[in-house]
Amino acid sequence: MHKYELGIILHPQLEEEGIRAEHDVILELIARFGGVIDKVDIWGKRKLAYEIQKLTEGHYTFFYIDGPPTLPREVEDRLRIRENVLRHLIIRRDDIA
Repeated sequence: MHKYELGIILHPQLEEEGIRAEHDVILELIARFGGVIDKVDIWGKRKLAYEIQKLTEGHYTFFYIDGPPTLPREVEDRLRIRENVLRHLIIRRDDIA
């Protein structure tokens, strides 16, 4: 098992219920592909460094995951088609034993 960090930016117009629904979908994806959540860090609505689809804000969330080497590709393939996910990035955390 490897340690990963998944960062997502959700559409700024989502209400609390919509954000929770997106988080639930992401948690289910991670579990489906063999991942285990260590921690979820919700930053809330923040200003974007640059405009994405003419938007200047987004809801930031970071998921810290233990999972198999196939997890990043599977999760990224599914996040890519989610309408409310503006950006996502998953990295392997080599600095954590």
